[in-house]
Amino acid sequence: MVVRKRSSRDIRSESRLDVLHALLSAGESNRNELARATGLSLATVATVVSELLAEGLVEEAGLSASGVGRPTTTLRIHGGRGLIAGIDVAETYVSAHVFDAALEEVGTADLTLDEHETSAEYVVDAIVRALDAAVASTGLDRSRLLGVGVALPGLVQRGTGAISVVVPRWSWRAHDLIDQLRARVGLPLVVENPLKAIATAELWLGTGRGTSSMIIINLGTGVGAGIALEGTVLRGATNSAGEWGHSLLVYEGRGCRCGRRGCVEAYVGAPGILQTLREIAPDHPAADPNLQQRDVIAALAAALDSATPDQAVVETIDRTTRYLGAAIADLVAIINPEVVMLTGWTTWALGEHLLPGAHSVIRTQSPNGAASDLTVGISTVRGNSTAIGMATVAFERFLGDVGLVTSRAPLSL
Repeated sequence: MVVRKRSSRDIRSESRLDVLHALLSAGESNRNELARATGLSLATVATVVSELLAEGLVEEAGLSASGVGRPTTTLRIHGGRGLIAGIDVAETYVSAHVFDAALEEVGTADLTLDEHETSAEYVVDAIVRALDAAVASTGLDRSRLLGVGVALPGLVQRGTGAISVVVPRWSWRAHDLIDQLRARVGLPLVVENPLKAIATAELWLGTGRGTSSMIIINLGTGVGAGIALEGTVLRGATNSAGEWGHSLLVYEGRGCRCGRRGCVEAYVGAPGILQTLREIAPDHPAADPNLQQRDVIAALAAALDSATPDQAVVETIDRTTRYLGAAIADLVAIINPEVVMLTGWTTWALGEHLLPGAHSVIRTQSPNGAASDLTVGISTVRGNSTAIGMATVAFERFLGDVGLVTSRAPLSL
C-alpha cells in the first residue's frame, strides 16, 4: 500500500479547517484566541485569517478590549457568504435543510415518499421538490446556493471512478439517479452515506472537534457507525467503512434485512427492539406489528418514564442495553476511540435509558484498558444530523472548489 505524504499544501488546508472549526465553536474570536484554541502559531493564524477574509468566509465583527493594551479585532464566520443545502433521503421521506455559510439553519422542507414507488425518476423529483421548497422557505434566491449535499440510504460506494448506491428496496442503478440529479439540481453536488454525514457533523459541530478518535453511533430503523481518526472521517477502500450494523452479534441469530443472520441491527435497530418486546410479551399492546416504529419507540419511552414502569418494557430495554453495549465493545476493541457518541431518532427517545447500562457493558467487555478513558454520551448535534452533516460535506466541497481545502475527499459529482 502506498501512503500519501502530507504536503505543505495539505498542512495549510488543515490549518484553515482548524481555524474555521474554532470560529464555529466560539461564535466570535480574535487571532490570539484562535491561536490558543487551535495550537497553531499566531503567524499561521494571521495568514489563514487573511485568506478567509479575502474569500469572504470570515468577517470582522468589531473591536474588543481585553483590559490591557490596544483593543483587538474580533472575527466570525460570514454567514451571508452564501447558502448550503443538506438533504437526508430515506426510503420513506426526503428532508431538505438550508444553512448559511456559518452553518446556521435558515430553511427546511420535508416530503413523504411512497415506499412502493422506487423509480429513480420518482426519488429525484422528490429530492428536487424538497430542495426548492426549503430554499423558498428562506426567502432568498436559489442563486445564493454554494452547493448541495445529498445523503442516500444504504451503501454509497466508489471504485474505478464510479459511484454505486446499494439500497435493498431500490432496484435502479446509481448512475440513473445521479445523472438525473446532477441535471436537475444544476449546482455543485456531493453524495454520501448517512454514516459519513453524521460523522462529519460531529467533527464540525459536536464533541468530535476536540478529539483525535471518535465513533458516532446512529440508532434508528437501521444502525451504523461513523468513525473519525485524526480528525478525518474513515471511508475505507470503497467508502463502505462503518457498516457496523451488519457485523455479527449473535451467531445464527435473528434474520436481518441484509440477508444475513445475527447482525447488530437485528437487535438494536428499532425493529430489533420491537422483536425483543414480542419475545418477552407477545400480547403487549406495543408489540402490534401494524404500529409505526416511531410511535412504538415513543410509547416505550413514555412507559419507562411513568410512575409504574411496565416490566415487559423494562426487560426489553435491559436486554437492548446489553446487546448495544456488547456490540459497541467490539468497536472499541478495534478502534480504541477517545469518544463514543449516540445519535439518531431512537437515541433521542430512549438514549437516557440505554446509555447507563450500555456504558457498563462496554467497560466490562472491552479489552483491558481500551475503555478506561472512554467517554460515552449522547451527541449534542441535534436536529437532522444527517442533513447537517451533508451541508458540512458540501461546504468542504465548496472550500475545495475555491482552493482552500485539499485534504478532504467527499464523493463529488
